[in-house]
Amino acid sequence: MHTANIPVLNTKRLSLRGPEAQDYPDFKTTFSSYRSRFMGGPLNAYEAWMLYAAEIGHWNIRGFGMWMIHDRITDETYGMAGVWQPAGWPTAELAWIIWPKVAGRGIALEATHAVRDYAYETLNWDTAVSYLDPKNLEAIRLAERLGCTKDADAPSVDDHDVVYRHPTPDALNNSQLRHGIEMEIDHYRDPEFTPKGWALD
Repeated sequence: MHTANIPVLNTKRLSLRGPEAQDYPDFKTTFSSYRSRFMGGPLNAYEAWMLYAAEIGHWNIRGFGMWMIHDRITDETYGMAGVWQPAGWPTAELAWIIWPKVAGRGIALEATHAVRDYAYETLNWDTAVSYLDPKNLEAIRLAERLGCTKDADAPSVDDHDVVYRHPTPDALNNSQLRHGIEMEIDHYRDPEFTPKGWALD
């Protein structure tokens, strides 16, 4: 699948588009930093390049993959979110990473909420998981805000991760959880909003 043929997902703030060559510098900066420690990093320049090439190639192999998150007004890149299943993984997962400079603005919440809808409505998934490092408390908080619960019975990638199970499409549809997520996303869109306690990515 050529990147031009990757579907575009739009939210009120964000545009999720296929990864392009011009998006690589921000990707390299993040995956070369401590921010990527729970996703196999930090990486050297060669490793970061190979992983980015894999992000693009994943779409060709699987027919789905990770989107680059853009600001709809400025076109600035904020991170990545999407569906990820390298060889040998038990199943595809919903995954995300946000660039350090924009963390805490609800971007991962908004992007992953849109990706999950795509997985349920377009890919016809009836369940979804996210594989998380047990030390990655930020990701675990976000997963819980998305309605995920720890699934101790689900197979993990390498026995060093924990599996968080997303609510099913039926459980999510027209639910208090969905309304709460969307209300929180609306709060994050307000430039005057300051979250209490721990901000979500």
